[in-house]
Amino acid sequence: MDKDKRRCSKERSRVVLAALSLSLTVASCLNAFPAWAGDPRVEATHLVDRARFTLEGMMADKNMAAFHDLIKHAKGVFIAPQVLEGAFIIGASGGSGIFLSWEGKSGKWNGPAFYRIGGASFGLQIGGQASEVVLLAMTDRGVTSLLSTSFKLGADVGLAAGPIGAGASAASANLSADILSFSRAKGLYGGVSLDGAVVAVRDALNEAYYGKKVSPTDILIRREVTNPEAVRMIEAVQRAIGKK
Repeated sequence: MDKDKRRCSKERSRVVLAALSLSLTVASCLNAFPAWAGDPRVEATHLVDRARFTLEGMMADKNMAAFHDLIKHAKGVFIAPQVLEGAFIIGASGGSGIFLSWEGKSGKWNGPAFYRIGGASFGLQIGGQASEVVLLAMTDRGVTSLLSTSFKLGADVGLAAGPIGAGASAASANLSADILSFSRAKGLYGGVSLDGAVVAVRDALNEAYYGKKVSPTDILIRREVTNPEAVRMIEAVQRAIGKK
């Protein structure tokens, strides 16, 4: 009986410590919440800059050899510089990202358009992390899905995790999903699970960045609007993919 009580006491202590750790992590994220986040125009500009840093970091990473190969064949690139994932019994993940698409007729990269990505899961799970995420739209269907108001990865459009590792590029030939996902979390790879995650348009950021209400189709297909501040982001994608 005493042994059982001690065992239960130890289990309770572990749960309390885990909950405290998660609470401190969440508090840290909230304290680090940028002061400019209330201004959608500034938020959009910072998101584009951070997305460029994420792409350049992945292109410089020797462990992302398959990513380096596959991005050259992509018809669109979605970049979320920070997807937060925290869990205590109920897990949740979320972040913001941008999408740029290749328009074959004009031979140009268009965008960015702004989105949020998030999901939820249930089960016994404790922990939290922040990941950089890049989605490669490899097919026309993959691009079309990102033109919609919202869609679910793995349900409304085919999703596969891209291979990771210095010698993984050979495996890329067998991948046929509409969208391939790559992620890094503090030096770890394949950090966040995106199957079932919902991608939805952030209309407020699109409007703030371009100065009027526009849809992803207006931005990426009709090319009704542009923003000179996007030039460095577009150039980064062009360098990575080799399409100019």
